[in-house]
Amino acid sequence: MRPTAIRRTAVAATVMSLALFTAACGSDGDDKDSGKAAGSSAQPSDKGADKGADQPAAKVLTAAELEAVSLKQGDVAGHKVTKAGAVDKIDAKDVTADKAACDIVADLLMGAKAGAPAASTQRKVISEPKSDPAKGTEGLDEAFDAAFDITTTMTTLAAYEGKGAEETLASLRTAATDCASGFTITAAGEKQKVAKIEEAQVKGGEEAAAWTVTIKTDDGNMALKLVALRQGTTLASFSAMNLAAAGSGKDFDLPTAVVDAQAKKLA
Repeated sequence: MRPTAIRRTAVAATVMSLALFTAACGSDGDDKDSGKAAGSSAQPSDKGADKGADQPAAKVLTAAELEAVSLKQGDVAGHKVTKAGAVDKIDAKDVTADKAACDIVADLLMGAKAGAPAASTQRKVISEPKSDPAKGTEGLDEAFDAAFDITTTMTTLAAYEGKGAEETLASLRTAATDCASGFTITAAGEKQKVAKIEEAQVKGGEEAAAWTVTIKTDDGNMALKLVALRQGTTLASFSAMNLAAAGSGKDFDLPTAVVDAQAKKLA
């Protein structure tokens, strides 16, 4: 393998551990650190405040019910699904943004929960390479990209009381717009510079939103994907990176197979 590819692979692996699955970051509790910036938790939104005011409150899924609708192995073709382990999880108190308004983006991008949900689950979903680099006549660059064309998605389900899920998604939309020009994330003591946030198109649940988040690296830029969809009082968030794209600086597709499979289970 060419030296640049080797170096980029090392960089990508490092960024993956920081950006999505920061190692050994404490418990999976819902409590926030008291010093966390106010912008990190969902704030009420006027948008749709009167919508469904006369309707009965939607059911909040219990921990057991949330577990039942979480992704399992076999739900997403061509992907390996596992429960997130201790080394995959990060608590929101260990994630900060240099701009308080961007806290909720930082939390969900790093795979932490936003606000204080009543219950939550997390899954790590890893795609299988789309092609065998040992076959065909690809050049070194193509073989490298094929071998590392693996997208890892941290999938979080969070059940909120009242309008918490709706307000969290509204707050995320606002923050993604306000922070589109960039900010700095500190996760488990490591800094990551967000260069820009661009909206992407996605469908799912009662409402959904997605973004491509560009991170500055020593080699240039790398893309991460952030998706959020709401079904009733449950918010599903997806933070994804592609190892080949991280090494090459190229973009990659949204993890739509993962999003669609989760949306189907929540429906």
